[in-house]
Amino acid sequence: MQELAYHQSKVKVYEDLRRDLEELTTLWELAVEEDDVSLEPEIEQNIKSLYQRFEALELELLLSGTYDRNNAIVTLHAGAGGTEAQDWVQMLYRMYTRWGERHGYKVETLDLLPGEEAGIKSATLSFSGENAYGNAKAEKGVHRLVRISPFDASGRRHTSFASVDVIPEVADDSEITIDPEDLRVDTYRSGGAGGQHVNKTDSAIRITHLPTGIVVQCQSERSQIQNRAAAMRVLQAKLLELKRKEQENEISEIRGEQQEIAWGSQIRSYVFHPYSMVKDHRTNVETGNVSAVMDGEIDQFIAAYLQKTKKVQ
Repeated sequence: MQELAYHQSKVKVYEDLRRDLEELTTLWELAVEEDDVSLEPEIEQNIKSLYQRFEALELELLLSGTYDRNNAIVTLHAGAGGTEAQDWVQMLYRMYTRWGERHGYKVETLDLLPGEEAGIKSATLSFSGENAYGNAKAEKGVHRLVRISPFDASGRRHTSFASVDVIPEVADDSEITIDPEDLRVDTYRSGGAGGQHVNKTDSAIRITHLPTGIVVQCQSERSQIQNRAAAMRVLQAKLLELKRKEQENEISEIRGEQQEIAWGSQIRSYVFHPYSMVKDHRTNVETGNVSAVMDGEIDQFIAAYLQKTKKVQ
């Protein structure tokens, strides 16, 4: 029934678009016939609206991967550079939160490790909603910041790096089977904001998957049970990603391909000084409106990446 409802909603979007196009065509023909220039602003606005809706629908056609419709788990890590890099992670944390809200996704912070002086060392976010992973996967990679550091008394320009990892949340438990005997579960006291209950009880959970060494943790919820459930969601997603990588490596070996992604090979640069520009190095899409990008307007980069990868496939 969920699958049926999903496809019915897509057909409705298409039918609405076709109906509105026919009505706009009729309005345009009427304006031409009556030589009524007063309708021109309305027609222009409707054309712009239809084009934006058409682009959005066209972009959805690119999201045909196995897990594209799943929820997404996004993890941010600060690179070398101490406080400056940690402040950059906090800026990205805000950017992705705003982006998620723009799309109507439910955004949850599953884990957050603050920096010693300022910023965030690492954070794990969950984005719940249709095509969350399909869109967010375009952000996976190293993000580079160039600016005059507010933490440098000499006012020098600094370059900082942060990594963004994106994995799909597993919707079907049958995809990944986890043996409880393979888990080590540790509890500890949550840190940071969250009220007296969070800080005074051992509600935070750390789960170690012994066969792979994967460690996940969650301290965002008030109860140990809720944190354990959230941590298991992340563990399932990480194990699925590991399985996919193993399959990709096998295929690469068969094909004789060598693909290496090194730290420092940034996918996107955000330049605040000496000029303002955000440029995606994979697609060469760029914009001078840095403030809008940092406020979550990153769809142009995502769309260009999806279009490019679809052509390659």
